[in-house]
Amino acid sequence: MDSVRAEPVEALRQAQGERVRFALVAGEASGDLLAGLLLKGMHARWPGMRAEGIGGPQMARQGFDAWWPHEKLAVSGYVEVLRHYRELSGIRNELRERLLADPPSAFIGVDAPDFNLDLEVSLKARGVKTVHFVCPSIWAWRAGRVEKIRRAADHVLCIFPFEPELLARHGIASTFVGHPLADVIPMQPDKAAARLALGLRAEGDVLAILPGSRASEVQRLAPRFFEAAARVRQAKPGIELIVPAVASRLAALQDAAHAAGLGDIVKIVPGQSHAVLAASDLALVASGTATLEAALFKRPMVIAYAVNWLTYRIMRRMQLQPWIGLPNILCNHSVVPELIQDEANPESLAAAVLEWLGSPARMAAVQEKFTVLHTSLRRDTATLATDAIQQVIQS
Repeated sequence: MDSVRAEPVEALRQAQGERVRFALVAGEASGDLLAGLLLKGMHARWPGMRAEGIGGPQMARQGFDAWWPHEKLAVSGYVEVLRHYRELSGIRNELRERLLADPPSAFIGVDAPDFNLDLEVSLKARGVKTVHFVCPSIWAWRAGRVEKIRRAADHVLCIFPFEPELLARHGIASTFVGHPLADVIPMQPDKAAARLALGLRAEGDVLAILPGSRASEVQRLAPRFFEAAARVRQAKPGIELIVPAVASRLAALQDAAHAAGLGDIVKIVPGQSHAVLAASDLALVASGTATLEAALFKRPMVIAYAVNWLTYRIMRRMQLQPWIGLPNILCNHSVVPELIQDEANPESLAAAVLEWLGSPARMAAVQEKFTVLHTSLRRDTATLATDAIQQVIQS
């Protein structure tokens, strides 16, 4: 009897899915990853749905129709954004007009707040339902942005548990959905299997090097990271070095590795950032989503960042937290070192990495902290997110 009843229900879901169309915008690799995971859950709820807008390869794997590639939005820093303002503004204007001419069931902005919030304000004002996935970090940066969020989003999908209460104080509807990566990344990564898959030795130390996915990050950080790694290898000759690279940054990373004398030593692999983190013992990583990924893989790390000097001065004035790395912010404690601007030099970076390697007890302690963090972020994100989106499009 149940199977007989299930067929009409499934047919109804299929029919509803075919009538549902979403527009999404995700910027850079981290947004593409989050949006890809979200789209997987959306397809499970609305079979036959369509999704289009701005995205990358992870979204494309879920059938997403990218009108522009996500790399168009991969620009960091105030000064850097100004240099690309004309192009970014042109894309946003064209996208807005296209969506207003043929409104989707809902627009979902995935991170990229500088691009998405202004777009959402315009769409919402014209009656398009809007959802913002990943609450802008008003608790760490730019608290004044909360008014724009209220005008921009009908609903915010929050990935950290303390965010809905903050938004509720300002009359913004939101739902804590957990972090999609906390569901995807195993609580106990299989280091042996990852090393075998990547061609690394089963025993010995492995350092993962993640200098970012944006062109500006690679340009500023990759030379420092590789020079630091060369110093680490002088002190620890047996350590293996591995770098996950997005395809468009592969050549730049190879050039930086050669310049540091690591051309035949460091292993640069296309993509596979999760396999790289699973295979590693610790990571040297650019501030951003990758720091949270490293924490979910329970990997001690050294966080570094460097931007244009003017961008840094502006950021310092707006910073509300004493840290920039997500693991430290979420743990509310300096659990891993952060080296910023001039402090992010090869000597200091290498010293911080070597300090981890010389402190097994400290490494074990931070892994325990990251296990607690992982548990706090693990939820049925796909169901919670699509429940919230369903309510928005039906309201």
